[in-house]
Amino acid sequence: MNEHTRMLRGPVLLRGTDQPQASTHDQRLLETPKDNSWKHNDPWRVLRIQSEFVTGFDTLSELPTAVTVFGSARTPEDSPVYAMGQEVGQRLAQAGFAVITGGGPGLMEAANRGAHDGAGLSVGLGIELPHEQGLNNYVDVGLNFRYFFVRKTMFLKYSQAFVCLPGGLGTLDELFEVLCMVQTGKVTNFPIVLLGTKFWGGLVQWLQDTLVEQGTISPEDLDLFLLTDSIDEAVAHICAHIPHSKES
Repeated sequence: MNEHTRMLRGPVLLRGTDQPQASTHDQRLLETPKDNSWKHNDPWRVLRIQSEFVTGFDTLSELPTAVTVFGSARTPEDSPVYAMGQEVGQRLAQAGFAVITGGGPGLMEAANRGAHDGAGLSVGLGIELPHEQGLNNYVDVGLNFRYFFVRKTMFLKYSQAFVCLPGGLGTLDELFEVLCMVQTGKVTNFPIVLLGTKFWGGLVQWLQDTLVEQGTISPEDLDLFLLTDSIDEAVAHICAHIPHSKES
């Protein structure tokens, strides 16, 4: 059966249909219909949300020390950035970390693939989307979530560091959420690496020239992350903050 006929509805795998779903569970939760049906449906959704938290906590509770790698789902396999993502995943695995990604294609696949090649544990936390992407073939432990906020909780709870490869709006969302959590002290001693100075440099310059200049963030907030092109430096930075790795 062709790969495009494999569909995911939350944790449920469906085969034999290539019709995209009309809406996702997140969309149905966040949109308020014109009638009052939400008053009856939303209380029952709480139980489904609760079940996702329970499944996530139960599945991931015994993970070894882990690093999450974020990056674009659109990066092709023949891209140099894909090769970089694969090397990052392999190096993190060799340093003793489990590698967590969003479980999809592109740079998520690259990091999972690298972790697999490095004989490490490769974890994928997928999300239900209108056009399904599924979990990539290099995921050892995989969960597929209906709700973004449940998935984000799992990233934060079970990761000890983050690496951000080049990516789009999803990667930016994940980066700034993590930065906000560290800045506000919700999570501590949490290394964050931006890998790729050409890609991330303009954003970092804007943070300096606009946000710091206008006083909306503090100058020391720029110390919450490391910007580098060096995978060696990235892994060393993470290992220096996490004493349980092989390289510390």
